[in-house]
Amino acid sequence: MEFSSLTEQLMGLGTGRWALHHRAVQRSREGADIVFLSIGEPRISTPKTIVDTAVASLRAGRTKYALGRGEPELLSVLANRYRKRTGRDIGPDQVTFFPGSHTALYALCQALLEAGDHIMVPEPFYAAYEGIIRASRAEIDYVPLRPDTHFHLQVEDLEAALRPESKVLLLNNPHNPTGSVLAPTVIREVADFCARHDLWLISDEAYEHHIYDGEFLSVFDIPEHADRTAVIASVSKSHAMTGWRCGWAVGSPQLIERVVAVSEAMMFGAQPFLQDATAYALTHEFEELDGMIADYGRRARLVAGLLSGSEKVSCHLPESGIFVMVDLRATGLSGEEFATRLLEEKNVATMPGESFGPSAAGHIRLSLTATDDAIETGCSRIVELAESIAG
Repeated sequence: MEFSSLTEQLMGLGTGRWALHHRAVQRSREGADIVFLSIGEPRISTPKTIVDTAVASLRAGRTKYALGRGEPELLSVLANRYRKRTGRDIGPDQVTFFPGSHTALYALCQALLEAGDHIMVPEPFYAAYEGIIRASRAEIDYVPLRPDTHFHLQVEDLEAALRPESKVLLLNNPHNPTGSVLAPTVIREVADFCARHDLWLISDEAYEHHIYDGEFLSVFDIPEHADRTAVIASVSKSHAMTGWRCGWAVGSPQLIERVVAVSEAMMFGAQPFLQDATAYALTHEFEELDGMIADYGRRARLVAGLLSGSEKVSCHLPESGIFVMVDLRATGLSGEEFATRLLEEKNVATMPGESFGPSAAGHIRLSLTATDDAIETGCSRIVELAESIAG
């Protein structure tokens, strides 16, 4: 008996990217005192009233089959959210709920792509993208985000990567892992590029509410480009709900109808009690979350300050999110080599930049969800190692 060729393509994808983190976890279990700056997991717990809402929903009997598209109350909440943001009449028929934005992206790729199609993906990229896209049997054309532009997308690089087979652009803005945010003028240029070449645009907006300063504009917010755009988002990072797996997709009624057809082939609805909790999360304020984004920005500046005394390392100060990219190309080592030595010699766990794409070569990624003490210790050891390598 044989397995499908797709599983051969998917098996092992991403395994190497997380190898150093898994090694750090194993060493920690064996007793090593590891400083973890590798994973972006909010340290605060889900706000208590969100948990209470889910528990109350369970006790009220919200444990039956849910509607495939999503429960009416949540769809109304989501539609209203984007109605307020765009100023347009967004209806419940333009949104659908998923167990996380990963699943939403998977369904969108299945709805828009097939064998022979090409999708453009700026890199560095979120590590899960590759497997999700490969499952649609489409080909990926990577678009470089260059360190010398602080990882900001350049439209001329989109033009250079364009093929006759190009069908979709996947745009992650605000960007993970670099924390870059595209200015509204650039967003409009990207929108015009997609219109000019008749491309769909999937906008991953998981970090929409993690911008430290400045404004956010989505291509979906531009009326003349909305019909070719789909948004995916979630409450994972914004509400410290990473394990709840609650996300959604937004688009034109015609697109969402097809996305729902895919989702109903995958599953039949998501748990209603989780949808109730998500609706509550999106319609209330939480003291526990106050200052969370400001803390990330403050820690990014802390990293920059701690590294500023060295000529061998520096950081690209992020504009959003929970990560910072550290440039160590002056050491002559790859990100993989430096991160390996940092773990083995200094007990600091980070992510090699190469895990996210070739444009991040010679970088490591640090998490801003760690404590100030951990960041200070980690940065001190990064400088120590870099200076010792440079001689």
